[in-house]
Amino acid sequence: MARLVINEGNKVSRIEPEIYGHFSEHLGRCIYEGIFVGENSDIPNVNGMRTDVVEALKELKIPMLRWPGGCFADEYHWKDGIGPKENRKKMINTHWGGVVEDNSFGTHEFMELCRQLGCKTYINGNLGSGTVQEMSEWVEYMTFNGVSPMADLRAKNGHEEPWTVDYFGVGNENWGCGGNMTPQHYGNEYRRYQTYIRNYDQNKPVKKVCCGANVADYFWTEGVLETCFDHCPDFLHGFMDYLSLHYYVHPEGWDIKGSATDFNEEVWYKTLNKALYMDTLVSRHGAIMDQYDPEKKIGMCVDEWGAWYTCEPGTNPGFLYQQNTVRDALVAGITLNIFNKHSDRVKMAALAQMVNVLQSVLLTEGDKMIKTPTYHVMHMYRHHQGAELLESALTGVEEIGINEWKVPKLTESVSMDENGVITITMNNLSVEDAEEVEVILLEKGYHVVEAKIVTEEDFHAHNTFDAPEVVVEKDFQLYKLTDTGLLLTMPKNSVVEIRLAK
Repeated sequence: MARLVINEGNKVSRIEPEIYGHFSEHLGRCIYEGIFVGENSDIPNVNGMRTDVVEALKELKIPMLRWPGGCFADEYHWKDGIGPKENRKKMINTHWGGVVEDNSFGTHEFMELCRQLGCKTYINGNLGSGTVQEMSEWVEYMTFNGVSPMADLRAKNGHEEPWTVDYFGVGNENWGCGGNMTPQHYGNEYRRYQTYIRNYDQNKPVKKVCCGANVADYFWTEGVLETCFDHCPDFLHGFMDYLSLHYYVHPEGWDIKGSATDFNEEVWYKTLNKALYMDTLVSRHGAIMDQYDPEKKIGMCVDEWGAWYTCEPGTNPGFLYQQNTVRDALVAGITLNIFNKHSDRVKMAALAQMVNVLQSVLLTEGDKMIKTPTYHVMHMYRHHQGAELLESALTGVEEIGINEWKVPKLTESVSMDENGVITITMNNLSVEDAEEVEVILLEKGYHVVEAKIVTEEDFHAHNTFDAPEVVVEKDFQLYKLTDTGLLLTMPKNSVVEIRLAK
């Protein structure tokens, strides 16, 4: 039997809501068909945004949305996406499928989407093929309240009042698709570009995201930070608010990746082993950040994470459309627990991506929409947003797996919200065995206010448009209160949430 000991008197760090952010790129059917169908569509919409999708996303309490990329960001020129739609320039989306991008979804549409979702805005600027002037004028266009060329242009295009840009990414993956730069070159470019991201409203400062590493490229993290801080000891003061990190789980490697639905037990454990690698990445990149920022004023922003498989047969390989099984529920649960546990450094993250691309929370087909297992996990975990991480420890957890792909049987994180409600999220990574867990709380008098589970007997199980509710969030009942807390049974391949209150 495993034991989870919770010290509800020790609040470790705040779990920022933005850890539960999302990502929407001009890629495949994420935006077009997935989110935006246009005002004249037969699919119910508000100002072109699918009503069913928006309502489903609002249930997740989405805190932040990143746009327009991704690799697309560093070939995107924002002026092509404003003004009358019939006059907007068309382009070829060279990164994703070679299809025509008509720019009918641009700055105004993105801001309208965020308004409907009630979330913060994260704009990713074009450093790779764009200019300092272009980036500076975009910020002016969106945020300046007064008389200026860009503010006048915004008003001419139908939006007199400025918007709020909460976060601005200065380039994306500049070690690769964003320009194939060295860390020193990007560091110097970041210093230059970020200078011209003005805070036109001092009450609403734009927080800046510096492009961080790809997976375990610690050389990049060290080189960028060393360059940015060179002869600039006060660099923290409004120059860099976040440093990003990108990591995708590829079960069979970058080239092969592997099927989203056809896999055996060894690949199951291989996938979860690679999901757990996020803990190593956050720890080691965080240790480098500590050298330059020991007070943790710069947040780590894991703004692309998730499982990346071979796309579904018969679909455009550049659209990255994949199914989503119980395995993905575990990938999400493991990853979010890791972010919670590192919430002293990880301050923002974005699942890649929101609809129809990679490990998405929603899939659409015409006027149909389904929620994936990942959706249901993020719905359970939403209670961690803005709560305080509590000190907790698991003991008696065995190591399981096949061959070299070993994993702990259980992972967890625990938080307390402003009302004193404790949220426990746990994962059983085994595909064979349940596990009894004794939960010990230092104080007595708690009762269960909510208990939910996402699981299915077959770990390949997934939702389809013909059977949309195979894997859903259900009430969890395999627990009983004890004098010291709880005794519960975690079914195999499951994600469980239990909420406790006095």
